[in-house]
Amino acid sequence: MAKAVWNGATIAESDNTIITEGNHYFPRDAVRQEFLLPSDHTSFCPWKGTASYYSLKVGGAENPNAAWYYPETLPKADPFRGYVAFWKGVEVTA
Repeated sequence: MAKAVWNGATIAESDNTIITEGNHYFPRDAVRQEFLLPSDHTSFCPWKGTASYYSLKVGGAENPNAAWYYPETLPKADPFRGYVAFWKGVEVTA
């Protein structure tokens, strides 16, 4: 079971993650939506496409752009559509 924790809160937990490039991608329904804040930030991956981001808010603390996802993917990355990954101090364990 993979788990993503930040600021003492479990943000996501699933035994159905996709692992690539050292990151666990969690199914969206395994992510606790109450901790996510929309962000305008984007980035581009040459094989996955354009990533959108969420900031995390837990216990009054905010972690800007700490989660990313691909609303639309390039063909090779179709399995990642609807999955969320974390970084910037979010501890992911499996």
